[in-house]
Amino acid sequence: MKAWRLQRLGGELRFSDVRTPEPRPGSALVRIEASALMSYLKAYVEGKLPVYHPPPGPFTIGTNGVGVVEAVGRDVWHLKPGQRVVLSSHFIAAENVEDPAQVLIGLTSSPDAAQVLADWPDGTLAEYALMPVEAITPAEGLDEFDAAQLVTIGRFIIPFGGLLRGRLAAGETLVVNGATGAYGTAAVLLGCAMGAAQVIAAGRKPEALEAVARAAGPRVSTVTLTGDVQKDARALREAAGGGAHMAFDMV
Repeated sequence: MKAWRLQRLGGELRFSDVRTPEPRPGSALVRIEASALMSYLKAYVEGKLPVYHPPPGPFTIGTNGVGVVEAVGRDVWHLKPGQRVVLSSHFIAAENVEDPAQVLIGLTSSPDAAQVLADWPDGTLAEYALMPVEAITPAEGLDEFDAAQLVTIGRFIIPFGGLLRGRLAAGETLVVNGATGAYGTAAVLLGCAMGAAQVIAAGRKPEALEAVARAAGPRVSTVTLTGDVQKDARALREAAGGGAHMAFDMV
């Protein structure tokens, strides 16, 4: 199969022929239809992000994805070949311990979880990806979304969890700071979908803010931040009509 292989951070990224992996216990082999590209992928590949700890040795890059199950390994009881699935790079060890190891497959881990990433190094920028079943979610009932649309679901999950935790309710006013990034844009759209009467999109780039507002609809207004704390606070209060029920910081 073909895969984008990175020798090391700062090393050469090659579109290479590699062996298609065989399913192993607790895993599924997925034929990839779409893979998400990170906005900072170039900086990551060039080794300019020192907080990242990649797998050892050459590995296939790529994080979240969408595809179809090709085959499953032993000890997999629910996933079946032919199922359409969503892949998450966020893998948490399944052992019942207080603080299980967590990694982002095909990307990074904390230093104390390096062995987990060494066991599951390869991501989704390939024709096939072998993933632990804990990182795979069936996508039945979502046929109206093509793969390129469905692969963006990963950027919505994080802000959705935050909005749920903040108990955003229909009819409330929401302020989203950092509204032009991947997660910030998703937070604005989700706020509207969850019934917010007004969403204030705040950020530093007026053109990008206007694009978010056009996409989200008439309940969204924008505030361009200047770096002057007092001035920005007044602008946010004015846009929100005196105050907001929830402030959501996506910076």
